[in-house]
Amino acid sequence: FRARNNIDLLFFHLEQRRYVVFELKTGKFQPEYAGKLNFYVALVDDQLRRDYMSPTVGILVCGSKNDRTVRYILDRSSSPMAVSEYTYESLPEPEKEALPDAEELTAAFDWDPQP
Repeated sequence: FRARNNIDLLFFHLEQRRYVVFELKTGKFQPEYAGKLNFYVALVDDQLRRDYMSPTVGILVCGSKNDRTVRYILDRSSSPMAVSEYTYESLPEPEKEALPDAEELTAAFDWDPQP
């Protein structure tokens, strides 16, 4: 399965017996993101899914979206897909506290393993 390095997240839902492909984007939803997600869903269905499994689901998580644009894109899709918004500010307070802040993340990228 060659494209697995390009898929952001790939899960298998045991009860539903289906793969779930997640595509993660930091910015505003773009129509081409749905095309890429649809490609990954079709690829997983073709390469990994077995006959006894349910169809693969694709979920796109992005920083913001226009509901009308998303509706136009997903209405023509034959694959089960969804688009969701995510921002740090929309997280509940306990989750915010559990995540590193921007300075900690930046410091992690500047970390030098050489003494």
